[in-house]
Amino acid sequence: QVQLVESGGGSVQPGGSLRLSCATSGFALEYYAMAWFRQAPGKAREEVSCIASIDDSTEYEDSVKGRFTISRDNTKNMVYLQMNNLKPEDTTVYYCVKVLGGCGGQLENWGRGTQVTVFS
Repeated sequence: QVQLVESGGGSVQPGGSLRLSCATSGFALEYYAMAWFRQAPGKAREEVSCIASIDDSTEYEDSVKGRFTISRDNTKNMVYLQMNNLKPEDTTVYYCVKVLGGCGGQLENWGRGTQVTVFS
């Protein structure tokens, strides 16, 4: 049974940092791309970042480029999202997602999410 459990969310002031973690189980992480999504109330969900399985190549949504870094540790079955220089518009729930077929592929499994709040 696939499980994705996010942690590391919280409340920070603008300019602060958080590191989100996604603990994975029930599948061989090394064979799958993994992504972080977010969805604010009343807005469409958006892919924040994705990391490929083969070469660890990464993709980022334009608004987080240079601020967020996605990484993975297949030996620990973990995926991470380092978020620096956080802005109020980054406030929302962040989800860890297992992706079939590489970045941009089918979104197979979702975690329950972790809340990030950036307040002045």
